[in-house]
Amino acid sequence: MPVISSFYGLIIKMYFQQKEHQPPHIHVTYAEFSGSITIKDCRVLEGDLPKKALSLVKEWVALHRKELLNMWDTQEFKEIKGL
Repeated sequence: MPVISSFYGLIIKMYFQQKEHQPPHIHVTYAEFSGSITIKDCRVLEGDLPKKALSLVKEWVALHRKELLNMWDTQEFKEIKGL
């Protein structure tokens, strides 16, 4: 699973097998915590992140939503700047 961004101890990854992994989402790791977050509405699909970490992820997704959805659709990996 490629790392698409990392900042403040958060590591953000995305699988590139969209037909098997709907809805579009990212995987986030922070210390011993991890979770899957939807791109469109930042809903937690599974896992658990501390409040502050989740807040930072939501802010980052809001800034890069269009890029993330495009990456999901095209399956073309690229790194995205952190906060």
